Amino acid sequence: MKPQEIEDKSFKIIEEEAGEHGFNEQEWPVVRRMIHTSADFEYIKSISFSKGAIDRGIQAILQGKNIITDTNMARVGIRKKEIHEFGGQVRCLIADEAVANQAKMAGTTRALAAVDMAAQEMEGGIYVVGNAPTALLRLMALIREKKANPALIIGFPVGFVNAAESKDELMELDFPHITNKGRKGGSNIAASIVNALAIMAYKQK
Repeated sequence: MKPQEIEDKSFKIIEEEAGEHGFNEQEWPVVRRMIHTSADFEYIKSISFSKGAIDRGIQAILQGKNIITDTNMARVGIRKKEIHEFGGQVRCLIADEAVANQAKMAGTTRALAAVDMAAQEMEGGIYVVGNAPTALLRLMALIREKKANPALIIGFPVGFVNAAESKDELMELDFPHITNKGRKGGSNIAASIVNALAIMAYKQK
């Protein structure tokens, strides 16, 4: 089978197994791609969209705004064709020498330092967290301090220490976001959401 045939058949299986789900025509393509990436139907119950989040993500892509990720794994997993067509860039600062030096000097994680370094670059764009709760917590702090202003946060840190808690905090924050309840997440899931938004943006051009 060709790649598109495999994807089409996978989506058909997902549609059949998901049954009635209650998502609208914008939300379901996002959730379906998450399931396609993970084979995990529990995201149907745990996903959280703030009001207007999908529209904000699509508009950021259409306007060629930056997409900043907390891991290179998420960066690599994001479709570049659609993003680049609109003039946007997909960036990850985690491996930058300046970030490593700042983290060492401050005694913090590189994920946290990378958020500080990306504050200007994320203006009007999308910040994608697929691994580090410290990145998400720092991003929310900068937003409260009006030092960062992305159009959308995609928050899917994964793990046992502050992953669920940081996402709970994001859901309580009055800021556009897509996230989920609980410990599950990961860079592949976060990237799949950007990919769903990019495909929708491309169809609107």
